[in-house]
Amino acid sequence: MIFRGTGTALVTPFTADNRIDLPALRKLIDFQIEGGVEALVILGTTGENPTVTAEERKMIVEETIRWNNKRIPVIVGTGTNDTMDCIRYSREAVQSGADALLIVGPYYNKPTAKGYIEHFKAVADVTADCPIIAYNVPGRTGSNITAQTMLQIAEEIPSVVAVKEACGDLGQISEILQHRPADFAVYSGDDELTLPIVALGGEGSISVLSNALPKQVSDLTRLVLAGDILGARQLHFELIDLMRLCFIESNPTPIKTLMAEIGVITERVRLPLVSMDLSNKAKLVEAYQSLQALV
Repeated sequence: MIFRGTGTALVTPFTADNRIDLPALRKLIDFQIEGGVEALVILGTTGENPTVTAEERKMIVEETIRWNNKRIPVIVGTGTNDTMDCIRYSREAVQSGADALLIVGPYYNKPTAKGYIEHFKAVADVTADCPIIAYNVPGRTGSNITAQTMLQIAEEIPSVVAVKEACGDLGQISEILQHRPADFAVYSGDDELTLPIVALGGEGSISVLSNALPKQVSDLTRLVLAGDILGARQLHFELIDLMRLCFIESNPTPIKTLMAEIGVITERVRLPLVSMDLSNKAKLVEAYQSLQALV
């Protein structure tokens, strides 16, 4: 298993002139580890991977692995809708020392079930034994990797050892949990569904909110894993407003806005994403202040 607990879907910090902010990235890595998360997941949706160049990608991967210095696993998002690009990014990540790869179902193309399977096979064939986490997020990709297809991928491709599920359908996720191979992990890809997915047998979450609140989110996941449902439920309800407000606009705009409010990084995002609507920002800040009043 790559990790058990919380993996943060790390944002990519940018400078005022729109460059990769490496000092802020190092600060953020330390902030996550000190907050108790069990893994770092870079260059996923939250990392704005569609607007990070190939050169920047290489720099982020190498610097994250160097600065992390084997403290916790580093999982690199290498998925695109072009299988050959996915293979290239995956090879680079493995060569740089990634502990695992996060590969999203190809977006826009809308593959058939066979297309999904062949896509993951093609990447697995050239990345040796590097573990792969499949990532199902139909709200972003435009198509859903069904439970049947995901289970077939898990059975047929040994290096695909887990799935990050963000389909939002507990029925579909339950089917995967019920019929998965014994060594296949299921991670929640929705903060709001971490409690039920882990309670059903999932191994943890890949979280957006933990960027800003690593201790609280990792505590929540650990409580469920330990079987303390009552304690987890209380913390879940304390965090749920922020969980939801982090998606009131396209991720990662709200989470970067919250992190700027806390003082971790700036809120800068790259076009076509823009700064948060002021009324939505006010709701986000109010929810954070309400949470702080509970602490």
